[in-house]
Amino acid sequence: MIIFGFISGLTGLLVSLLIIAFFILGERKILGYSQFRKGPNKVGIIGLLQSFSDLLKLIVKFKNYGFQSRSWVGLFGVVLLVGLVIYYSFVYGGYYSYSFNSLSLLWFLVITSFCSYSILCTGWGSYNSYSFLSSIRCAFGSISFEACFMCIIIFSALCYCSYSLVDFFLSDWLSVVIFPCLLFLYMICVLCETNRTPFDYGEAESELVSGFNVEYSGIYFTCLFACEYIIIFIFSWLGMILMFGGGFIGSIFLLFCLFFFMWARATLPRVRYDYFVNFFWEVCLCLLIFSFFVIVNCLYSLF
Repeated sequence: MIIFGFISGLTGLLVSLLIIAFFILGERKILGYSQFRKGPNKVGIIGLLQSFSDLLKLIVKFKNYGFQSRSWVGLFGVVLLVGLVIYYSFVYGGYYSYSFNSLSLLWFLVITSFCSYSILCTGWGSYNSYSFLSSIRCAFGSISFEACFMCIIIFSALCYCSYSLVDFFLSDWLSVVIFPCLLFLYMICVLCETNRTPFDYGEAESELVSGFNVEYSGIYFTCLFACEYIIIFIFSWLGMILMFGGGFIGSIFLLFCLFFFMWARATLPRVRYDYFVNFFWEVCLCLLIFSFFVIVNCLYSLF
């Protein structure tokens, strides 16, 4: 059983990597067409091999980290983030093989709580003040997401009386029917967790840096870049399971989520930071806490 679970988790990781390769290409295409450009179109047929070409270019680069002691903290942050993403992929693969699924929804919350530590280590260990400030903003955004995500998990558990994702399969949209606002709030929360537009506070034009990863190159930047996109895919897939229970409609929602990330980056402006804090802690969190009363009243009226 353990070996089968390991194989399914490894398969989930490989599938995630393959999906994000074409997701990155699709995002660059959409960003190009939104700016009246063609986007990548040289490597392979209509640019299909562009992501693999960029990967090969990045992994052959190497940077020596032995000259600064604090750089090892940043390297630990990169390794920690990679390990967390691998565990995400194992939960994703285990869902389809019915392996390690007893508390799979809670494992998502556990893994998410460690992401802020990896981002802080990555920014602080880069020996750059702007990277450190960027990592603090991103870590606080991750904490804001965790508070809201915990409410979403509790609401889903109350709906289906389980913390196992297998029990959510073909759940007939129960959570969306009871509290439709949950779908909208979940998509906003995932934008915050992945540091995407309009909540990409790691990237500040006034500081002329790309965020907490500004001092990383080669394979280390590749790991940070790939982890961000894998998290996007995993949480889009999780939304498909929580909201629609999988199936055909759930697959359409998954594609919609992935396109929503591309569209948001090409269209939406960055929200002011104090507005972001006020929205998540005064509006989003309050609505999710209110959802507890909605589901409890619905269950009381049914039983």
